[in-house]
Amino acid sequence: MAGDPQPPLITTGALAFRDALPDGGALLALDLGTQTIGTAFCDAGWHFATPGKTLKRGKFGADRAVLQALATERSVRGVVIGLPLNMDGSEGPRAQASKAYARNLGVLGLPILLWDERWSTTSAERDLIGLDMSRAKRAQRIDSAAAAVILQAAIDALTGGFA
Repeated sequence: MAGDPQPPLITTGALAFRDALPDGGALLALDLGTQTIGTAFCDAGWHFATPGKTLKRGKFGADRAVLQALATERSVRGVVIGLPLNMDGSEGPRAQASKAYARNLGVLGLPILLWDERWSTTSAERDLIGLDMSRAKRAQRIDSAAAAVILQAAIDALTGGFA
C-alpha cells in the first residue's frame, strides 16, 4: 500500500549498500557468535574500523535493545553483519542463522550489508598476537577484533580502497 514504510535494505552487494547511504555515515559491524556478539564501528567517512564492545548474546529482544542503544549513541546509518560462508563460498546453517538475524535486526530501520567473514577471526587473532596480547586477553577481544576486520574489508570495498 502506498505510504507503507519500505523494509530496510538487506544485501550482500557493496554497491547496493553504498547506494542506500549516498551521504555515508557511521557504520556498526557485528560478528555473531553463539555466545557473544563482537561489535566494531567506523567513522562517517568510512576510513577506519575500530573494535567496539563484545556483548554477551542473549534473547533477540535484549540484543536488539543493546544494539539500538549503540546505534543511537554513535549515530549509526548502516549495519554490516559477518556472513560465515563455507570455504567453498556456499552457505551453511551458520550463514542462514546470520541472515535470519539480519532480517530480525531490520526493526532498526537501517540498511544491512551481509559481508563474507571467511578468515576474519584468523586475521584478528594474528593481529592480536602481533600486539603480544596474552591468550586470555585475546579471548576477551577476539570477537570485536574480528568485527573490525569484517568492517574494514567492507568499507574498503565501499570506497574502492582495494583492488
